[in-house]
Amino acid sequence: MSALAAIVTGALILAEIAYEIARLVTPDESRFSPLARLRGKRAALEDAERWCVGLRLHDRIDQATYQQRMSTLAHGRRRPAATREDARRM
Repeated sequence: MSALAAIVTGALILAEIAYEIARLVTPDESRFSPLARLRGKRAALEDAERWCVGLRLHDRIDQATYQQRMSTLAHGRRRPAATREDARRM
């Protein structure tokens, strides 16, 4: 029985490692961990804010982009609202 528990635990750990590697390699930066989704929208917004501050501190985004992203987060959205120009591109 303990061997079965060890196998299940190992499989879950390997699945989490594979998930995290896939999440980190993808180009979209606004992916949230499963725990952020479980804790709710407020926690996800806080995580996105921390991520945005980290990008700004390491000069990965400029001031205008930082302000725009923080404004979006202040309005309760993790992604910017779609504009007419974005809709035309699709």
